Amino acid sequence: MKPTKQQRLHRVVKLLETKAVGSQTHLVELLAAEGIDATQATVSRDLEELGALKVRLPGGDTAYALPELPSHQVAPEDHLRRVLGDWVVEVDHSTNLVVLRTPPGSAHVVGSALDRSGFPGVIGTVAGDDTVLVVASEQVGGATVASRLAGLSGIELPVRTGGSRSSTRA
Repeated sequence: MKPTKQQRLHRVVKLLETKAVGSQTHLVELLAAEGIDATQATVSRDLEELGALKVRLPGGDTAYALPELPSHQVAPEDHLRRVLGDWVVEVDHSTNLVVLRTPPGSAHVVGSALDRSGFPGVIGTVAGDDTVLVVASEQVGGATVASRLAGLSGIELPVRTGGSRSSTRA
């Protein structure tokens, strides 16, 4: 039985969320492995419809990513951990703000995943090219949110001594 377009799109979304898909040909192969026959042209239209973008991964490779999914969808913590681990290279904070640094062109992916996650203490995010500004609630504060995000990212927070500051990049 041939899957419907919506079923195929759903599989494409799942593949992009769980695998580093670097080309349309790779995506066609992954779909074929799941019994879904799709041409490169079909996959190209699907990626465009989903708003998929090519982003640079740490190490220089590129992969398709979905920067925006419906806001009512919640990303599972494993997905958030994978996104943060793959793309966050530095975490810093101030009173109720957290700054996440990413490779160029990747901030929107991190911001979107964080927005969809319902992460405790996060009011919202603003993403640029390589920086995500995370606004923490006053009750939780930037230091706590930064510590939790750094833990999920697998990196250490900056060491602060006296009035000076030094940052740690992964």
